[in-house]
Amino acid sequence: MDATTHDHTIIINTGRCGSTMLSDLIAEQPDTLSVQEYLMWVTPGIDGEKVLTGPAFWSALSAPSTQLATLFRTGLVPPEVRYPAHGRWAGNLAELPQILAITLPKISADPDRLFDVLAGLVPAFPEQPLARHHRMLLDLLTSLAGRRRWVERSGGSSNIAPRLLRDFPGARVVYLTRDRADTARSMSRHSCFQLMQLRVELVGRYGLDPFEIVPGQRVPAEVERYLPDRLTAEALRERGQDVRRFEGLCAFLASQAEQAIADVRPRRLLRMAYEDLVDDPLPQLERLGRFLGFEDWQPWARRVAGSVHARGGAQAAEGRA
Repeated sequence: MDATTHDHTIIINTGRCGSTMLSDLIAEQPDTLSVQEYLMWVTPGIDGEKVLTGPAFWSALSAPSTQLATLFRTGLVPPEVRYPAHGRWAGNLAELPQILAITLPKISADPDRLFDVLAGLVPAFPEQPLARHHRMLLDLLTSLAGRRRWVERSGGSSNIAPRLLRDFPGARVVYLTRDRADTARSMSRHSCFQLMQLRVELVGRYGLDPFEIVPGQRVPAEVERYLPDRLTAEALRERGQDVRRFEGLCAFLASQAEQAIADVRPRRLLRMAYEDLVDDPLPQLERLGRFLGFEDWQPWARRVAGSVHARGGAQAAEGRA
């Protein structure tokens, strides 16, 4: 197995701030693997220090996501899900391995085949902390793709910024922000962030996450309607009508990121604002390309800058994390 350690970058963001657009632009650089929706959405809730065997790690990666299965059941499929309609699990999305929902389809035109390749390699990983498993997997994907570096971006990763900065101490860090009022309005209309806000609120109010209830555990009556098997699309849409909830979520996520950055003081940090990127993309992309170590940073920036205008603006941003 290729044990090469690749140059790597983590993009921290609240979500709904143009980060998907940024990841798609980075994917146009031929030496770089753009990894999307991995660190935030795959193996959520598992402490990075938890020691796992290779088979246990693969079991976690290949298990379905309770959160996504709930959204599939309610018909609120997030637009970021890219699993092909002809794929092996297309007829049973509730059992779709979580790494196949977004991450692998963004890397390969045949995500099922890439999944099978990983199934033959990842269980051989040594017993080690989860954070080390993540680094090995991302390095492996980079080697399989024939790239020199990887850049990971998950929508809403500000929520786990302390863990990311701890688990990837040598990473370059891009911190992408957007006006909070605009972000909150966009979040209020997106099923993943409706669900995130609900979970954060219930943890704060009751000290429990409805998606982490163990069998036999008693929950307050007010929480029962939000359990995964009872949650409805109408309940999430109803919550989305109160933008103030999402203004609070934005403030919480931003505070998580800012405090983590202040505590860790990453050696290589680039701050970017969505508004600056849309208003004047070329210099912002040149800054980013230099920071990421692209040898062709200037030609790359010139080549992709026009796509920012095509995708930019308030309306287009609604469809991108």
